[in-house]
Amino acid sequence: MGTTIAVFNQKGGVGKTTTTVNVSAGLAEKGAKVLAVDIDPQGNTTSGLGVDKNKLKKTIYDVLLGDLSMKEVKKPTPMKNLDLIPSNMDLAGAEIELLDINKREYILRKNLEDIKNDYDYILVDCPPAVNILTLNALAAANSVLVPIQCEYYALEGLTHLISTIKLVQQRINPELYIEGIIFTMYDARTNLSLQVVEEVKRYFPKEIYTTLIPRNVRLGEAPSHGLPIMLYDEKSKGAESYRLLVEEILERKEA
Repeated sequence: MGTTIAVFNQKGGVGKTTTTVNVSAGLAEKGAKVLAVDIDPQGNTTSGLGVDKNKLKKTIYDVLLGDLSMKEVKKPTPMKNLDLIPSNMDLAGAEIELLDINKREYILRKNLEDIKNDYDYILVDCPPAVNILTLNALAAANSVLVPIQCEYYALEGLTHLISTIKLVQQRINPELYIEGIIFTMYDARTNLSLQVVEEVKRYFPKEIYTTLIPRNVRLGEAPSHGLPIMLYDEKSKGAESYRLLVEEILERKEA
């Protein structure tokens, strides 16, 4: 049965989608069967994996509303071993439409049961907010992968995020745990990046991955080509870093 990992940070612009796309692709490159689930109405994981979100007729929206199954909605991606449950702006209306549904936080979890045995890993890209879509992802997940940007307010945001995870553990999913914390957009030339890393390490020494994801032009270009970095530029610093991160994730699973 596949391990479900929610990629979550309530703050936008921290590299959440980049991490979802490239960790999924890195795991698939290692031979794992992987499913990326886009539960963000912006649909950036969808377009980042080569699917035109504006032309979709079947998305995660149809699954959450009970009209279609995961198997009916899933799509292949340019990466071997990696499938996608796509999303687009239709999903923005789901929050209101799910209001009257009993146990609405568990809809994604229930639907993943039908497909979980087909995959080794399922990665869910959450919206940059705490809403019913995010709660569905956290209720369905075994663990949470937390990307944080190396910036001044990183620790403040992380403290709030940890509080949110604790609330979910108490009320929705007691088995949820933190998979790890990833530093993104790291710039070794700035003292700020170094300070943020050291400060977060002091508070969360066991959760931190040693791999740092750098600011990298090729990483920024890859989504506009609908490709994970491993296919767009396999020798770039971004590809190297995400491969190292995937190694760390796999090592922790074996430990």
